[in-house]
Amino acid sequence: MWGVVAGFTVIFVVIAVGYLLGRLGTLGSQGQFVLGRLVFFVATPALLFTTLASSDLSVIFSPTLAVASATAFAVGALYVVVAKIWLNRPLPELTIGALSASYVNSANLGIPIAVFVLGDATFVAPLLLFQIVVYSPIALTILDLTALRGEAEKLSLIDTVTAPFKNPIVLAGAAGLIVALIGWVPPRPLMQPFELIGATSVPGALLAFGLSLYGVRVLEKGSSPRRDVALASTLKIVVQPVLAYLMAHFLLGIDGHQLFAIVVVSTLPTAQNVFIYASRYRRGMVLARDSAFVTTLASIPAIALVTALLA
Repeated sequence: MWGVVAGFTVIFVVIAVGYLLGRLGTLGSQGQFVLGRLVFFVATPALLFTTLASSDLSVIFSPTLAVASATAFAVGALYVVVAKIWLNRPLPELTIGALSASYVNSANLGIPIAVFVLGDATFVAPLLLFQIVVYSPIALTILDLTALRGEAEKLSLIDTVTAPFKNPIVLAGAAGLIVALIGWVPPRPLMQPFELIGATSVPGALLAFGLSLYGVRVLEKGSSPRRDVALASTLKIVVQPVLAYLMAHFLLGIDGHQLFAIVVVSTLPTAQNVFIYASRYRRGMVLARDSAFVTTLASIPAIALVTALLA
């Protein structure tokens, strides 16, 4: 339980610093968007490259990867179907909502929770790989093809095919995975600049998230899509962990500590990266912000409950 408290304390402190920067006007009126673009185009690609380039793929390809990918796709698809029928949202907002409902905070919160609660950081590695290599590219490609160009505009075949290869996050993830697959160990002087820049990704995303909270009220009537947030938050904190438990236990026959770890990782809140993606494309920003805030608060008792039942 102390691991849960420690992990969330770090998150809230950095977000509070970002809020304070916004309140004091230290970074100016465009500070949130400039910081968000820095994280999206520079810091996060560097972090993804160094993480994947040094990863042990034999550890990553495990039953946890199967559960993480299946539940993320299932919950994301469920959000899209329900939100389209019930709320009739356009595709960019549906994409951000699907990410809010299924994209797990596997880095800045997942790693501390894995270390302090599960006793092993490798439990989040399969999820991190899936989100970097598969889930993010799919979502970002959809946003590239819809949010930037407009859904009504007809896209050429070349635009559709080349869109993923123009995204810095997709390119960095692919480059890191290639390095890991071929077994090449880059020299330290070559990797250190990427490591230094990548180290700013997590705090930068949290600071940008904190900046976004200043001057607004989370779930404020009239400005927040509260039904969208409620749907995404319920799917993230309730449905995804339940699906993870059912699939891991009954379909894959997993039990004991590994089952506990899979469910805890699935109960982690929405990643602040979703807000960074939303800021980049200027679509669904309030939805991403409020969902991350609500799920972060709700995941504290949720993870404590999972720990009490399965630990």
